[in-house]
Amino acid sequence: METSEILVGLDVGTTKIAAIVGRKNEYDKIEILGIGRSDSVGVTRGVVTHIEKTVQSIRAAVDEAENKSGVNINVVNVGIAGQHIRSIQQRGTRIRSNAETEISQADINALIDDMYKLVMQPGEEIIHVIPQEYIVDSEPGIKEPIGMSGVCIEGNFHIVIGQVSAAQNIVKCISRAGLEVKNMTLESIASSEAVLGKEEKEAGVVLVDIGGGTTDIAIFQEGIIRHTAVVPFGGNVITEDIKMGCSIIREYAELLKIKFGSALASENKENEIVSIPGIRGREHKEISLKNLASIIQARMEEIIEQVYYEIKNSGFERKLIAGAVLTGGGAQLKHLIQLCEYVTGLDTRVGYPNEHLANATSEECTSPAYATGIGLVIEGLEKVEKKSQVDKAVPKPEKSRGGFFEKFFAKGKQFFESDNIN
Repeated sequence: METSEILVGLDVGTTKIAAIVGRKNEYDKIEILGIGRSDSVGVTRGVVTHIEKTVQSIRAAVDEAENKSGVNINVVNVGIAGQHIRSIQQRGTRIRSNAETEISQADINALIDDMYKLVMQPGEEIIHVIPQEYIVDSEPGIKEPIGMSGVCIEGNFHIVIGQVSAAQNIVKCISRAGLEVKNMTLESIASSEAVLGKEEKEAGVVLVDIGGGTTDIAIFQEGIIRHTAVVPFGGNVITEDIKMGCSIIREYAELLKIKFGSALASENKENEIVSIPGIRGREHKEISLKNLASIIQARMEEIIEQVYYEIKNSGFERKLIAGAVLTGGGAQLKHLIQLCEYVTGLDTRVGYPNEHLANATSEECTSPAYATGIGLVIEGLEKVEKKSQVDKAVPKPEKSRGGFFEKFFAKGKQFFESDNIN
């Protein structure tokens, strides 16, 4: 296999914006050519709240990635997250006019297209339509109906929904930064591509991506994504708790969390003290690591309990044989695995995006903090390969679905470069 074309994943997060340039090598592994990172100052809980600051942060990250990789970046694959994301389960039905012919990909595409036409609440649009299973002439549990005979095709679908304005603002920022959006993917789906194995997805697993502003959840079972959710809390809330609880500035609170933070107060001794410099000549402040861990544990328990609520709400609590996988920047917190296992009762590990990476990749790339960005590269490369296979099999280009992002991009850049979006 030859090396594939180069793709760029852009993770627009609450804490950081990361641009990752990658391609597949001859061994079918992802080769990271360069990473650019900048502080995110215009995004709150996964949603753009300041256009110009976000544009500057995106440009800074992309410029750094261009310098490191030697690649001129024009097109990106971007992730979408935020507390506005929700999901529903829906069943669709299609009666075939010619029962003598086999069920084709066109029949499946038509069924999925119908799902994109569902009427949503004002201001909402469908992001992803994910097939769960198909029913052919009342025969349930069919994963691949193509080639079968049948008159009535039904499908159960997991539908991910988001706010139109949130997606518009992300695309607007990227467009103003001189870039074009190729694909937009739910961040938890992207992260799962980077850190989960096929066996885990088949056995049943919950992915918990702990970011700066939100915690994204994705549940897989029998190789299919079954449930998605977003908890509106992340690492930034813990930093704010430390700032208030220890009466220190935010910069020191973040450093304390990273260097000395623990999710279990019982793992710290009473006499473990860290000294924080005073402000403008004031006396040093001494902080007990046990008290620090108590503050962190209280908030992490709240986040994990909300994750556990989503697991129980999904109906797959008893089917998660592979347990839980923690990723994202927040997953690097010490003793978080033990706390998660205690609260949920699930076997837990930290997900590192190194399974799909080439051996020569730098250590920085294997951090859980870059799982979403690397997952966006993997997802983009898979879509390119699938499109290439379809183009070879079908001479005529497949008609575009009238879905969420197709509607945006069809209107052109002019809309996003205007000042009409709040």
